[in-house]
Amino acid sequence: MLSPVPFFTHSLTALSKIIDKAEAHAQAKGIKPEVLPQARLIADMFPLWWQVCIACDHAKGASARLSGHEVPSFADKEMTIPELKERIAQTIAFIQTIPDADFADAEARSITVKAGPRELTFPAPQYLHGYALPNFYFHMTTAYNILRANGVAVGKVDFLGG
Repeated sequence: MLSPVPFFTHSLTALSKIIDKAEAHAQAKGIKPEVLPQARLIADMFPLWWQVCIACDHAKGASARLSGHEVPSFADKEMTIPELKERIAQTIAFIQTIPDADFADAEARSITVKAGPRELTFPAPQYLHGYALPNFYFHMTTAYNILRANGVAVGKVDFLGG
């Protein structure tokens, strides 16, 4: 199986740059530093800070599980822009420690994850393509959309990391 690490790294790097633009936007507009991390698209959706944490969790979780490594636990308490940037950097640093060779037998693995109160078990390819990647991009996209809806000047090129 092809390592997902380069793809996660690329997208998380783009997300970090988007967050840089959000920080500059907040400073230019006089928005208090705690406002954007708490922003939501709608009341019943998670705020920006949690969207970023979940995207990072899917990147580190998928990379670890598919390579046969333990998934590291992060504190999930990043409530400021600098803390969100550090969470992304910490995730990238972890996934880049996993050698490509560790993904060689990934397709034969069975992956079990906890999703709320449920445990879900997938063949590795189904886990990656039907669960981990869709969840990663959902939360990354939602983080992008929260910032865009709050006036941050970002576009498709920013999201794609162009």
